[in-house]
Amino acid sequence: MPILVVGSVAYDTVETPFGRAERVLGGSASFFSVAASFFVPVNLVGVVGRDFGDKELAALRGRGIDLEGLERMDGQTFHWQGKYSYDLNSRETVCTDLNVFEFFRPKIPERYRRSEYVFLGNIDPVLQREVLDQVDRPRLVACDTMNFWIEGKPEELKKTLARVDVLLINDAEARQLSGEWNIVKAARAIRAMGPRTLIVKKGEHGVLMFTEDGSFAAPAYPLEEVFDPTGAGDTFAGGFVGYLAGAASTGSVDEVVLRRAVIMGSTLASFCVEAFSLDRLIRLTRAEIDDRYRLFKRLTHFESV
Repeated sequence: MPILVVGSVAYDTVETPFGRAERVLGGSASFFSVAASFFVPVNLVGVVGRDFGDKELAALRGRGIDLEGLERMDGQTFHWQGKYSYDLNSRETVCTDLNVFEFFRPKIPERYRRSEYVFLGNIDPVLQREVLDQVDRPRLVACDTMNFWIEGKPEELKKTLARVDVLLINDAEARQLSGEWNIVKAARAIRAMGPRTLIVKKGEHGVLMFTEDGSFAAPAYPLEEVFDPTGAGDTFAGGFVGYLAGAASTGSVDEVVLRRAVIMGSTLASFCVEAFSLDRLIRLTRAEIDDRYRLFKRLTHFESV
């Protein structure tokens, strides 16, 4: 049951208090795809420039990710540069060079169009709907967005959300989108826009999930070393949606499965932050994932009185 992911494939230049990485593999679709590939096959749609190297392509193909939908255009690959402070929660964007990504118009290959699970990365909501117009009745559509689109194209975004099953955003974006300061009220307002499930990412403070059955909270996994948080949210999304797609192949997706998916997404994100770029995810094994997943269960388990 392959997942279709549409989003950015990029080069990142990242500086943290612990080091610097120059023009390493990044982008929302890259992080999502590698995380999801531990559970199901992944079909990636994106765009890169002529400068995109064989090493990066090999890293993605090495995880079994199908790259027929990765378009190569004349020009340079999307490049983002950022700098993190010591708490790693706040970052400064030094530069954003859209390059070929500025002209990205997703073209979904014919054999991708029957994908039952679709993840719409953080792109223009108009383009997100154009993707949905090219696929055949997906079973689940998950979506990411950001403050730029919430502020700049609110009506277009709402049209997209009406066609989305799961929305993944951070707490500041949830408040901005809903106009509500209280996150519970914000979740109610956002779910009324269309998404049955809302995932609110809170960085080192974990994740909140809101569904028609109520809410669920998961902490972030406690780590001794956090090296680079870039891509952690997209990695969470890949683990979450990937787990759902894998579980759906053997049964139905209910509240229990959704909660397990939140923990699995959090588990993958905890590995992502241990190294620059996708370095830790590329080296990761399924056995390591399962071990930490079990530790996560112990972390949150308690006996009732």
